Amino acid sequence: MKERVQEKVVSPHIPVLLDAVLQSFEGIDAAGTLIDCTLGYAGHSEALLQAHPGLRLLGIDRDPEALAFSERRLAPYAERVRLLHGSFSELLPDLLVRERVVGILADFGISSLQLDHRERGFSFESETLDMRMDPQQELRAETLINSYPMEELVRIFRDYGEIRPARRLAEAIVKARSRGPIRSGRELAAIVESVLPRRGRIHPATQPFQAIRIAVNDELGEIDRLLDTLEAAPPSGAVVSLITFHSLEDRRVKSRFRDWSRDCICPPGTPRCLCGGGHALGRPLQRKAIVATPEEAAANPRSRSAKLRSFLFREKPGQGKEG
Repeated sequence: MKERVQEKVVSPHIPVLLDAVLQSFEGIDAAGTLIDCTLGYAGHSEALLQAHPGLRLLGIDRDPEALAFSERRLAPYAERVRLLHGSFSELLPDLLVRERVVGILADFGISSLQLDHRERGFSFESETLDMRMDPQQELRAETLINSYPMEELVRIFRDYGEIRPARRLAEAIVKARSRGPIRSGRELAAIVESVLPRRGRIHPATQPFQAIRIAVNDELGEIDRLLDTLEAAPPSGAVVSLITFHSLEDRRVKSRFRDWSRDCICPPGTPRCLCGGGHALGRPLQRKAIVATPEEAAANPRSRSAKLRSFLFREKPGQGKEG
């Protein structure tokens, strides 16, 4: 059956490392299913559907606004596409059982549209303090900032923002909220600026806002659960491509890919192999993470911190391309 043809929907968001993503999935079996765990505005997914006629796509996102846009954008491929609202860490285990998955993609960054829509409360200039990827989620940044104990704020700023004066920043927030609730991104950014000096063009609230967003959306927990799921049930012969945007994310992916590629799992220092080998789940597709070219970084500043790592899971007997 022919796919529908309609006027092209222009995306407000430029997908990062698009050429590298397409290259990482070049060898997949187009008769299978690719899961885009962070569909966003479907830039990567649309390109993959164009490149692989017959490929089926499952797109997941926590943001209903992104899903609604992507449904329109991917309408020409509607018979090959299914979109799901929710957390990929919750949906993926069941999908790996029910689908013949040949590829998994995740872009862990926040979209430029979410930042630009001030009512979403991600921006330094926002009149709200929200930061939820899923508006149906209960926890908001305003709740976190105004109710979390100081020691928990210290932990969030230290562990998720890698901020050295984490305690001074937490103390300033607790002092400010004692005079009245902190309601807006603009108000919080001003408190941050009173503690962290501005250096160069990077706003001093960049890392604190990142830390709060990570905590509100449990972003690192989502990545850990994704990696745990893949380790527990490796999809036979599938390629996994993951795009990270800061060291907290990239270290997780790099470490897990390294562990998955180890044939011998004996403890370090063991004189000779006792495990018998053969434990590797597959192999990384690149020696090092792929980063944006100077041309892409100039055209799309968001890509400057992006890193792509890909892993090819080995095929299980009886579950190859004919499976």
